[in-house]
Amino acid sequence: MALRNLAASALNASGLRALSHPFGGADFALKVAGSAAARAFGTVAEGCKYAKSHEWAKVDGDVATVGISDHAQSELGDVVYVELPEVGRKFDQGETFGVVESVKAASDVYAPVSGEVVEVNTELSDKPATINTDPYAGGWIMKLKMSNKGDLSKLMDAAAYKAEISE
Repeated sequence: MALRNLAASALNASGLRALSHPFGGADFALKVAGSAAARAFGTVAEGCKYAKSHEWAKVDGDVATVGISDHAQSELGDVVYVELPEVGRKFDQGETFGVVESVKAASDVYAPVSGEVVEVNTELSDKPATINTDPYAGGWIMKLKMSNKGDLSKLMDAAAYKAEISE
């Protein structure tokens, strides 16, 4: 609760606004206010699917590699800590699986698809800033063995996500 309050205060002070979680619940996701500023932030990787809460999933067979988008890391600022989930833990789509903390805010991170954690990026424990420098490759957070490929239909492709962050 304290992290959410701290993050909400940081968001308000920075001119950002909190949004409802796209899969339900009252937790926030980061979004920049104003379309001109949104267009200036980051890249969108082709071949990934995106949640409105700014997580991405790249699917290979029945395994989804998951991380936060370049847009999200830009909004957070310098990442200083990543809470990784435990291997073997199961998550439903939209469920909180960890926290990313930066010098500006802390944000819950949500599973874009349902599944069981089969691998985590332990490199982030020592080098959390990799999320800032390489969010779609070295900055991945976890790999999930998907339990419901239908979850992918609830996510945006790269073009739709680009439109979402430029609104």
